[in-house]
Amino acid sequence: MTNKRSQLIRCFSAVFPQLSEDEINHASLMSVADWDSIAAINLLTVIEEQFAFDVPAEDIDNLISFELILNYLETQNGNP
Repeated sequence: MTNKRSQLIRCFSAVFPQLSEDEINHASLMSVADWDSIAAINLLTVIEEQFAFDVPAEDIDNLISFELILNYLETQNGNP
């Protein structure tokens, strides 16, 4: 498991404590009933704190699943 993956799992666990690790790995806006606009803001805040960077507003709409967020984190040049 990559370090970023394990860090992101911790972020998801903080926002969605009812999800198992396997459920987190497959989580998406469509599959997690509690993933509403408030949860999305909370998740983004936790991710920004965990990875010590700000997600640009234009990128937020694309971050709708665990895998998409992980891919985003892994492809940032110099960040996070």
